[in-house]
Amino acid sequence: MKWLRKLLLPFSMLYAGIMIIRNALYNWNWLRSKSYDIALVSVGNLSMGGTGKSPMIEYLVSLLKKDQRVAVLSRGYKRKTKGFREVLEESTVAQVGDEPLQIKRKFPMVQVAVCEDRQFGIERLKDFADVILLDDAFQHRKVNPSISILLTSFDRLYVNDWVVPMGNLREPRAGAKRADIVVVTKCPEELSASAMETIKNRLKLQPYQHVFFSKIGYDQEIKSSTESHPLSFLKDKSFTLVTGIAHPTPLVAFLKQQGLTFLHKSFGDHHNFTANEIMGLAQEKYLLTTEKDFMRLQPSLGNNGLFYLPISTDFLNLGKNQFDEIIRSSLGLD
Repeated sequence: MKWLRKLLLPFSMLYAGIMIIRNALYNWNWLRSKSYDIALVSVGNLSMGGTGKSPMIEYLVSLLKKDQRVAVLSRGYKRKTKGFREVLEESTVAQVGDEPLQIKRKFPMVQVAVCEDRQFGIERLKDFADVILLDDAFQHRKVNPSISILLTSFDRLYVNDWVVPMGNLREPRAGAKRADIVVVTKCPEELSASAMETIKNRLKLQPYQHVFFSKIGYDQEIKSSTESHPLSFLKDKSFTLVTGIAHPTPLVAFLKQQGLTFLHKSFGDHHNFTANEIMGLAQEKYLLTTEKDFMRLQPSLGNNGLFYLPISTDFLNLGKNQFDEIIRSSLGLD
């Protein structure tokens, strides 16, 4: 594969050059980033996906919704609609995308909207919220957030990657300097202090940047729209795991650690299931999937035998309190 990477290198260099010029124009104020009176929290990454943005957005919603009016603004990746659209509990994935719908159904009292134009979306939401969480907004330089959170996966650190098409980065690594907080996600349960220090050194963070380490927290219950069971419910059952996410390996490993035996059907990130694929899955007695895949599968498969396993962002090394404090203080909430 080395020869293929060498062939792609010129295209990656060209793309990197374009992104460097674009970012420089914003840094020099030749292109303008708009600031707002309302608090804006940007969550994003340098890579093409799979860093855990949705669990982080949900973590921030839980943190802030107690005493703030929180709204979430997403572009609604792979939706079939255009423009600004409020996400309702009865919305469909085709209308708003899977992750915005997931967030809305989990937090019904939080206003969730999709809009590819972030400035227009903020204008529509700002009178109804105290804080707007901007999902997947790290490259959206037209908006100047109050605080910017950059996520990078433990096994795919941005410092080890290159821009597309040779690698998976949306922009060169230097873009990480715009982040106020860097969170290394999907870490092993027992990550030593020395390993954390090694990663910090490799990231070469700026003095103003904070770094945290988190892992995926897996629920001990599987759920559908109508029922829930302990994860052990599947222990003596034959079931199929269906994933349409970028990196399903941690989920597969977790389920095997629980002593579960299953068939795994893996699809691409945000996969739109075809009629034939749905027909095949409908033959299975028990299906387990991710929460965002459940948003796409449930309308076609119903609740009979279809379950999802909720996940969450869990901070390592007692980082939760410090992270919460930085978020709240940066938004003037302390």
